[in-house]
Amino acid sequence: MAYKDTVSDHYFQKVYDVTSMIPFGRVSTYGAIADFLALGSARMVGWALNHCHSADDIIPAHRVVNRLGELSGRLHFATPTLMEERLHSEGVEVVNHKIVNMDKYFWHPREMQEY
Repeated sequence: MAYKDTVSDHYFQKVYDVTSMIPFGRVSTYGAIADFLALGSARMVGWALNHCHSADDIIPAHRVVNRLGELSGRLHFATPTLMEERLHSEGVEVVNHKIVNMDKYFWHPREMQEY
């Protein structure tokens, strides 16, 4: 992946790296990623993920939801239903744009050390 050497691109890359570690069939939150990276707010993680669609690598941004399990980033995908469709294809239960059981599907980046 070719990124410019700027602060925002460096930040984006860190967000993308963590997001890419979220296991198939699991989700994380903007806040958990921000907390793990100690780089700012959940809003900044969302901002970075809104720009991942132009990256060369595929970043699984569909696996990142808000703290309530809502698919708050769904409008930034090619279609408003794509995020939910991708989660369903991974076996994640979603109803009314919200993860049915966050405790079951939630993954925190700290868990990377367990792999």
